Amino acid sequence: MAKTNKKHIYVIKLSGSLFFSQEFKKAAATFSSTVKESMITALVLVAGGGPTARTYIEADKHLEADQSSQDEIGIAISRLNAAVLIQTLGKSAFPSVPSSLTEIVDAIEINRRKATERIIVCGGLHPGQSTNAVAALIAEKTHAMKFINATDVDAVYDKDPRKFKSAKKLSLVSVRQLAEILGGESVQAGAYDLMDPVALKIIARSRIPTSIVKCESKVLERILKGQKYQGTRITF
Repeated sequence: MAKTNKKHIYVIKLSGSLFFSQEFKKAAATFSSTVKESMITALVLVAGGGPTARTYIEADKHLEADQSSQDEIGIAISRLNAAVLIQTLGKSAFPSVPSSLTEIVDAIEINRRKATERIIVCGGLHPGQSTNAVAALIAEKTHAMKFINATDVDAVYDKDPRKFKSAKKLSLVSVRQLAEILGGESVQAGAYDLMDPVALKIIARSRIPTSIVKCESKVLERILKGQKYQGTRITF
C-alpha cells in the first residue's frame, strides 16, 4: 500500500447514545461540512452499539448465550448504527460499512489516490473487542494523528461523578492513572463504557495521541477545525 498522509487521519469513536438522539443529525451535518473545510485526509468514525445493543445483549443473556455470541449481537447493532450514519451523510461517506481493518485501510488509500474526503464509518469488527478497542486499533494501524473517544461524559474524573459530588475533572491523565480509575470496568459484552483495558493497552503500546470528550456536535466541530476543546488528554 502506498503511504497515506499520516498527519491528517482522525479516528473518532462515537458513543452509541448519539444515535437517534437530538444530537445525531447535528453531528452528521458537522462531519459533512467540516471535513471538506479541514486538512483531514481521512476521517474514520466508529459507531458504538449503545442502549440498543445492550437491550439485545440482555435478551441474549436470558437465552443463556455465551459471551462471544453476545459480542456478535453488539457488533451487528453497531454496524446497523454505522449504516444509518452513512445514509445520513449521503455522498460525504463511503457507501458501505467496512468489516475489517484491511477494508478500512483500503478506503483510506482510495481517499488519498482520488484526493477525496469521503468519511469512513464502521462498527465493531471482532468478538472480544469493544468499539473503543476497534477505534484504537484503527488509529494504530493507520498512524492516525488523533484518536478521539467521544463518550457520554465530558472528561475523565478521578472518580465516578455520577456517584461522588467531590469528583474532580482531569484535563490530563496518564495511562497508568486511567487504568487505576477504570480498575472496576467490566469486560463483558455490552458493558464497556469510558475505555476498556484492551483499548488502553493499544493506546499505550503505540503512544497514540488520544483524548476523551463529550459526544456533542459542538465539541466534535472544534476538534475537526483544530480548535481548543474541553476534555481529557491521555499522556504517556
